[in-house]
Amino acid sequence: MSANTAFHIAVLPGDGIGPEVMEPALEILRQIEKTTHLSFRFTEAPAGANHYRETGRSMPDSTIRLCEEADAILLGACGLPSVRYPDNTEIAPQIELRMLFDLYAGVRPARLIPGVPSPIVGAEQRGIDLVVIRESTEGLFASMGKGVITHEDARETLVITRKTSERLFEFSFKLAERRKKRGRPGALTCVDKANVFKAFAFFREIFDEAAKRHPDVKADRLYVDACSALLVKRPWDFDVMVTENMFGDILSDLTAGLVGGMGMAPSADIGDRYAVFQPCHGTAPDIMGQGKANPTGMILSAAMMLDWLAGKHGLETAAEAGERIERAVDKAYAQGIRPTEFGGKNGTADIGNAVLAAL
Repeated sequence: MSANTAFHIAVLPGDGIGPEVMEPALEILRQIEKTTHLSFRFTEAPAGANHYRETGRSMPDSTIRLCEEADAILLGACGLPSVRYPDNTEIAPQIELRMLFDLYAGVRPARLIPGVPSPIVGAEQRGIDLVVIRESTEGLFASMGKGVITHEDARETLVITRKTSERLFEFSFKLAERRKKRGRPGALTCVDKANVFKAFAFFREIFDEAAKRHPDVKADRLYVDACSALLVKRPWDFDVMVTENMFGDILSDLTAGLVGGMGMAPSADIGDRYAVFQPCHGTAPDIMGQGKANPTGMILSAAMMLDWLAGKHGLETAAEAGERIERAVDKAYAQGIRPTEFGGKNGTADIGNAVLAAL
């Protein structure tokens, strides 16, 4: 565990382009070491579809022990379409880690970086800077591996508990308060389907209770279908959103699409003690090994890790380092970096080197 400003980081590169995007993120953290009093010890460990194919397990016990002992966990991307469990579901150690370590708050920022194209008319002028907080341990995902299938039908059970929802909403209101101090509106929207399902009415009721404890945050409520429509019309009206697991899985992909795509989107899965940081994108085996993968989401996930370590250990230096990485990414794109998914010619190495130069 950490001592002063030294941090032990578990590194799970994973499958496909996971190792490719991980390397520039680690290089940037090594550059942070050279210019601050922070230091990092990186320990790499196996996890993912390739490990399952070789051993029959998504990750060994040694990887889980490493994650327990480390100060934070960096994960590249896991899973391959061609490698499946016997029930035909994909290998997903990232989901298993959420369950193992009770990582109930899935934080999915979506910020439009200068120079990055958005499909939304007016986004370049108005800006997009929002966060989807996805409950990550229950909801419909609580049924993972437990669904019942017969010849006639299939059933999965959605679970929402008071304990997890209370912690989720407390986390979300505190994040909205932090963003308000940084100049954002300080608004939190509960996204649900409370007009149809009792479970979501329960979810909203707990949200309303939490809202009374945070009067400085503007609390809103939206049904998920209406929220989806508004996101593609006026995304700049949103600040922080909090929602159930499956809704968050879908909405966070939608919001990533608003700011350039999955390659631009970082994420964190955070619990009371542990946290995993990874890009929102998948393993993209179709471009694996070609040097085309966009490492921006992974780099920004490393910046999120520094911000989380700062809050956990009261270390302003780490928060400043995370902000430096974000500014370096902004500068690299403002100066003309264009990933291949935008029709540009810049691949993994170009983007990583541009961010390093901007640091």
